[in-house]
Amino acid sequence: MSTGQPLLSVEDVTVRFGGIVALDGVSFEVRRGEICALIGPNGAGKSTLFNCLSRLYECSAGRICFEGQPLAALPRHRMARLGIGRTFQNLALFRSMTVRDNVLLGCHSRYHAGLWRNALRLPGVAALEARAHERAQQLIDFVQLGDDAERPVADLPFGTQKRVELARALAAEPQLLLLDEPACGLNHQELQGLGELIRDIRDRLGVTVLLVEHHMGLVMGLSDRVVALNFGKKIAEGRPAEVRQHPEVIRAYLGDELEDTPQEAA
Repeated sequence: MSTGQPLLSVEDVTVRFGGIVALDGVSFEVRRGEICALIGPNGAGKSTLFNCLSRLYECSAGRICFEGQPLAALPRHRMARLGIGRTFQNLALFRSMTVRDNVLLGCHSRYHAGLWRNALRLPGVAALEARAHERAQQLIDFVQLGDDAERPVADLPFGTQKRVELARALAAEPQLLLLDEPACGLNHQELQGLGELIRDIRDRLGVTVLLVEHHMGLVMGLSDRVVALNFGKKIAEGRPAEVRQHPEVIRAYLGDELEDTPQEAA
């Protein structure tokens, strides 16, 4: 359940690429402890908004605030330490490295002593490394990859690799986790496990989740709130049952797929 003041505020955000308006005055909030879904057809502006949240793109107008702090004032490399983690639609893993080493890389922003302290093995370095390994093991167990910890990522099935990326994103101990189409490429059994894992991330780790997703069964069964975009504009916002009945959403995105979504999933 969501509580307190917004963790993330998107305020009248507009993004232009030349004469193309990718986002047009989009506003919404994500509260602590919430699972919020961002939906819309291809080209609606979802990925553009995620790239703004990650500071990969700059806003042409409006602002984005995290815990009341405008993100535009911060350098891109500060996002992880600030408390924003992200996975990608196309996996961004080091495929020749093991599961453990990929997750350890995610610990870098929290458990790194710095170049010179590491090079000279100054006091405290060994303790930080031990904490990083402990954290990595905790997350490997959390995503149920203990049996695969020493295997190269390239040897693992696609759905398992998705869990590795989730563990690596969580290794930086984010307050807000951005999930970019986490269900893409998963089978039915993997989808069920993904939904349970995302709930655990919120309920057991206390991480707020914002996800972009096309799989309506997952969205409607998992989300506390849904924000719908089309042609760069917000067309609806509310609880899943409200949004899926909104005429603009039905016309823009859901269409006949709405009939296939179980009513009890909301």
